[in-house]
Amino acid sequence: MGERLVPIRVNVNREDVQAAVAPERLLLEFLREDLGLTGPKEGCQTGVCGICTVLVDGEPVKPCLMLAVQADGTQVLTVEGLAQDGRLTPLQQAMVDHGGIQCGICTPGMIMTATALVSQIPTPSEEEVREYMAGTICRCTGYQKIVAAILAVAGPKP
Repeated sequence: MGERLVPIRVNVNREDVQAAVAPERLLLEFLREDLGLTGPKEGCQTGVCGICTVLVDGEPVKPCLMLAVQADGTQVLTVEGLAQDGRLTPLQQAMVDHGGIQCGICTPGMIMTATALVSQIPTPSEEEVREYMAGTICRCTGYQKIVAAILAVAGPKP
């Protein structure tokens, strides 16, 4: 007797995907193992670190806490889907330019969370950036360079 699979349809990085997944398969596993999208990193597996963050229908979601079947009918955007025609987004470029990346483990989650932030608050204050980004942990940068990169792109202008 075979494992019961559930059919899902999801738009991932602007491409429609149809698949059959086990009901208990995590969205993170589906993205990384089934679709080969390794941008979302596996960290704490409890939703605390935020390094796996992707956007589901424009909202930041931790796919280590979401089942793939829950993504049925949604649009999922991973860090791989941000750059267009090989060109980084202004936010991605600012992270590079301001040294907001070091080891790179948290970078995809940081960028996806920051992408959601600037879509929801186009010109955030430093306090708003720090508060919004609090759910993504970085052990290398001390956050200052990440905050500076976000503010360089979307912060209040003097």
